[in-house]
Amino acid sequence: MRIRRLLRHPAAWAVMTLGAVALGVALYLFQPWRLFTTVEVDEAVPVAAATPRATPETGGRTTATRSPDGRAKAAEGPRTLAAGTFVSHEHSTEGRARVLELADGSRVLRIEGLATSDGPDLRVWLSDQPVKEGRAGWFNLDDGKHLELGELKGNRGNANYAIPAGADLDSLKTATIWCRRFGVSFGAAALN
Repeated sequence: MRIRRLLRHPAAWAVMTLGAVALGVALYLFQPWRLFTTVEVDEAVPVAAATPRATPETGGRTTATRSPDGRAKAAEGPRTLAAGTFVSHEHSTEGRARVLELADGSRVLRIEGLATSDGPDLRVWLSDQPVKEGRAGWFNLDDGKHLELGELKGNRGNANYAIPAGADLDSLKTATIWCRRFGVSFGAAALN
C-alpha cells in the first residue's frame, strides 16, 4: 500500500525518469558490454607491387620487372624501420608494433599479436610523447603532437594502418591504442 502511494507521487516519477536517463547516458558512454566482446582481425603483412621501370631495350617504355626466366618479379617484402612491444596502461595490452616501409616507399604501422580489451571509440595513434609505465602513461600521449591512423580494426590479432606520406617519423616514436571518448591509452609501444 505504501509503495503504491509512493509511486503515485510526482517526485517519485521525476526521480525514476532522471535515473533512467542517467542509466542510458552511462550505458552509452561506458558501453560495459564491450568488456565481454572480442573483434578478431588477421591481415597479412602488406606488400607493394613491383615498380615498373623503363629500360633501353623497351625504347624507354615502362615494363614490369622480370626475373631471369621471364616471369614478373614478386613484390619486395617490407623493411622494418622501427618496432616496439606494447606496455599496458588503462587495460591489459599485449602485442608488437612495427613501422614498415614497402617497396613503393609507402609506410605502414603493423600491429601484431594484439590482445587488449574492446572499448568505445578506440583509435590507433602515433605520438611524440614517451611511453610511461603504469598510470603515468594513461594520459600523456595526447600532450604533444599525435597523428591518428584510424579506428582500431580489432582488439585481437594483426592489422595494418597506413601512415600518411608526410608523417614525421623522426618525432612520432610511440604507437598507442587510444580511447578517444575518455582520453586514455589502453596500451602503448615505444618505436625504436
